[in-house]
Amino acid sequence: QVQLVESGGGLVQAGGSLRLSCAASGRTSAMGWFRQAPGKEREFVAAISRGGGRIYYVDSVRGRFTISRDNDKNTVSLQMNSLKPEDTAVYYCAAHDGLSVGRSPIQYDYWGQGTQVTVSS
Repeated sequence: QVQLVESGGGLVQAGGSLRLSCAASGRTSAMGWFRQAPGKEREFVAAISRGGGRIYYVDSVRGRFTISRDNDKNTVSLQMNSLKPEDTAVYYCAAHDGLSVGRSPIQYDYWGQGTQVTVSS
């Protein structure tokens, strides 16, 4: 059982930046970030394969967010620039042991506890 721990959330003004990090307790395959705003379903944000050769983003963050990973440290990060109020949500790190780089929450086996990101206008 892999445990995931996120860090780096907080309050930022629109146009600002935040960097989220997630530390895994063991080796994982694909890793991703999801977010959930109040009253909404959990939404895919970004995902990366173990080797980093496959990276996917939801259209609303492409060009503003960058996902990366360090396999030596078992970490994945999400650099978020040009933040908008609509980016406000709890952000979750996720991972699984399979070969696919999923964009659906059901494809992921392990989840972090979530970190709050609030963007003020």
